Amino acid sequence: MKINIAIDGPSASGKSTIAKRLAKALGYVHIDTGAMYRCVAYLAIKSNIDLSDEKSLGKMAETMDIELSTDGRVFLDQEDVTEAIRNEDISVGASKVSIYANVRRAMVKRQQKMAEAKGFIVDGRDIGTVVLPDAELKIFQTASATSRAKRRYKENLQKGIHSDFELLKNEIEQRDFQDTHRKESPLKKADDAIEIDTSDMTVEQVVSKIISLISERSKFYD
Repeated sequence: MKINIAIDGPSASGKSTIAKRLAKALGYVHIDTGAMYRCVAYLAIKSNIDLSDEKSLGKMAETMDIELSTDGRVFLDQEDVTEAIRNEDISVGASKVSIYANVRRAMVKRQQKMAEAKGFIVDGRDIGTVVLPDAELKIFQTASATSRAKRRYKENLQKGIHSDFELLKNEIEQRDFQDTHRKESPLKKADDAIEIDTSDMTVEQVVSKIISLISERSKFYD
């Protein structure tokens, strides 16, 4: 029997990377909630909507069209924005727009509808506490700010993107503060979540560990 898996954790902790690997290995569907909030920020900036204009952002979030393909592509109003939503400006913007209750309600409603059929891996910051509180397996994936900045710096180098390590680290710490102190659905570990510190783990090690946990839970729900 397939189950739903919630993966929460701070920015740049590798949640989406792990979720995508797990989905491919297990034949599950990955719902990248972070990409959905990035789409809100991207469209707001593109449409010249102030990121502090909660009312306008909420209306936009309800009407915008977001599609997540099985191969990991992200489409916003039929436009492929997979790469466009991954820069640091959009990352910071996503954290800002995600604090608004009406924006979150619109996104959560979409996410819950997607996951009704089971067999989904959903990652974000409030999946186990708000989006899928009944998920059969909840993971809280974390890592030190330094290790996360190193990973992001390495990724940027591989993509040919110039970046400053200290600036990346400061931005990650700033986003951690924003995400844990926001009024609406702050980042926190669900009471029944299993915490995994990936600071000194490879992607393969994290995937292997979670697959073993999924195997145990799947047998329990058979």
